[in-house]
Parts: sequence; structure tokens; C-alpha cells
Amino acid sequence: MAASSTVQDVNRQLAQRINEEARGNPQSPYANKWVGIAYGQVVVVADTLDAMSRRLDQIEPDPSKTFGLAASEDPDEVHEIWRLR
Repeated sequence: MAASSTVQDVNRQLAQRINEEARGNPQSPYANKWVGIAYGQVVVVADTLDAMSRRLDQIEPDPSKTFGLAASEDPDEVHEIWRLR
């Protein structure tokens, strides 16, 4: 990791590469999975957001040093989130 790169930068760069791989190759081990990254390394691959989040929090409780993504998702696609009260 370059001295000028932050942990967040390194995590984001790896997340981008993983997402590109998953979107381009349906046989990728990351395709349609939730991927957790800490300190620039993949530390968890899970089927659900909840499973990935729990494991990632166990591995590194400081969220500023982690990154989670839904591999294979289009980062430019807009999602609306609705909530019932």
C-alpha cells in the first residue's frame, strides 16, 4: 500500500476490481455474492448482506477500515429504498 493511499482508498480500489471481475465473469467466486474487505484484502464472501456484515464486524470492528459490496451490481444503477412505518 502506497504511503499516500488511505485504507479506504485501497479498499475501494479492490472493491472496484472485484465488481468488474464479477460483472464480466459469471463464474467468478465473487459473482452475486456479498464481499467484505478489510485493509485491502478480501476477508469474507457471503450469500447475504447480514452474514457478510456480521463476519466483517468480527474481523475488523472499525468500519473506517472496511468495505462491503454486492459484487455483480451495476454501481451506476439507481435503487429506491422504501420503508413502511
